[in-house]
Amino acid sequence: MKSILAAGLGVLALAATPVAAQDRAGSVQAKLLATGVFPDGQIERVETDIVGLPANTQTRTNDNVVPTVAIEYFVADNISLETICCLTQHDVDGTTGLPGAELVSDAKLIPATLTVKYHFDVGGAKPYVGAGPAYFMFIDDEPGAATIPLGVTDFSLSDELGLALQAGIDVRLNDDGFGFSVDAKRYFIDTTARWFAGNAIAIQTEHKLDPWVVSAGLSYSF
Repeated sequence: MKSILAAGLGVLALAATPVAAQDRAGSVQAKLLATGVFPDGQIERVETDIVGLPANTQTRTNDNVVPTVAIEYFVADNISLETICCLTQHDVDGTTGLPGAELVSDAKLIPATLTVKYHFDVGGAKPYVGAGPAYFMFIDDEPGAATIPLGVTDFSLSDELGLALQAGIDVRLNDDGFGFSVDAKRYFIDTTARWFAGNAIAIQTEHKLDPWVVSAGLSYSF
């Protein structure tokens, strides 16, 4: 993922002096993308543990590929606001201490994101950078199979506010508004995981998510 970001920054460096901008103020760009979501998921700290987890217990979250829709509005020729819509699903498994144990099952996440983007106009190719707030909403999550024998009856992941950084490039394919886009985002956000035994919290851990989210697909401007 670092190499992708480095390549994007290299393109932006070449475009540091923009030429005359295309008249895009007031226009809209819609994108249909295939998106890879690559989270971390490691435990940063254990806050509650009444079941006696192994001292070196660590976790990771699986990757996923999902469809994404992005809508972008140009408030000026080179400045736009973009929001995305997608739903991604992940499991959390033990790596050390509980290797291979499923701790979280089918956690469904909506990564609500709004970024402000600056576009460099170099003709048909338009690289950009952006940043903005992100709010991760977990709409469904279940305790993993390995936690049920420990007496776990319910599970939740906390919704959290964080930051997204973004870089990418839009390439015009024709004069009818169609194009091709490649985009990379890095999110900085954590979540608190709670496993319940009845009404009591049996385990509570803070997890680092910080996913890379890499997309590519078609765009249409109007």
